[in-house]
Amino acid sequence: MRRGSSLPVRLVRGFATFWWDFLVGDTPELFVAALVIIGVIALLSEAGHFNAAAVVALPLLAVVALGISVRRAVRAARRK
Repeated sequence: MRRGSSLPVRLVRGFATFWWDFLVGDTPELFVAALVIIGVIALLSEAGHFNAAAVVALPLLAVVALGISVRRAVRAARRK
């Protein structure tokens, strides 16, 4: 952080940095995937009242997102 920043600016910047690291962390694709999954489940549940489909889709989408993330991490590790 800059030395000349005022206290409120440093506090806001620190707060935002904490939440970015907490929510996004090292894998932004998982954060985006979680938002997409929540959106899909909300649409299934509210728009079409497909609650049973939402219950089945949630774990399936989560496993797919995690599988894609692991595959990307393995590829990145092999390149090094």
